[in-house]
Amino acid sequence: MSDANLKNALEIMTSRIGEQTSQSEWFEITQERINEFAEVTMDHQWIHVDVERANQGPFGVPIAHGHLTLSIMGHLPRAAAAANEAVRIEGQKLGINYGFDKVRFPSPVPAGSRIRTTSTLKRVEIKGSMIETMNEVVVEVEGQVKPVCVAESLGRMVF
Repeated sequence: MSDANLKNALEIMTSRIGEQTSQSEWFEITQERINEFAEVTMDHQWIHVDVERANQGPFGVPIAHGHLTLSIMGHLPRAAAAANEAVRIEGQKLGINYGFDKVRFPSPVPAGSRIRTTSTLKRVEIKGSMIETMNEVVVEVEGQVKPVCVAESLGRMVF
């Protein structure tokens, strides 16, 4: 990628700082999905998988694993972007997940609830021949004011 193309891409992305970059559709977190995640991660804590006991527990229902919410969070904006016309940057070959600066789970995700994500671009930097972006991603449960996850998600645009 030429320096001019990198500079142009940086200008485009920098102009979008503060903008909402995506909002996903609602996605149901079923008990079946929670159980499958428990199997894969070997995390069978009763608040997730023992429905009868969880119904009597502190949340009144089984809840999703925080890491399940985090894992699905990455899929939801991509599904929304695929459905919409995303901003295309000339010369970009792909985007990669680079990790997270910060992740918090202020509220649980009850089994059977629906979640969605909203992403806002907060930072853009050149990292070698790539552009690194940081989006604040907020995951909410339908009908609930308090978010269930707030994360600073890092991505890299590869040219």
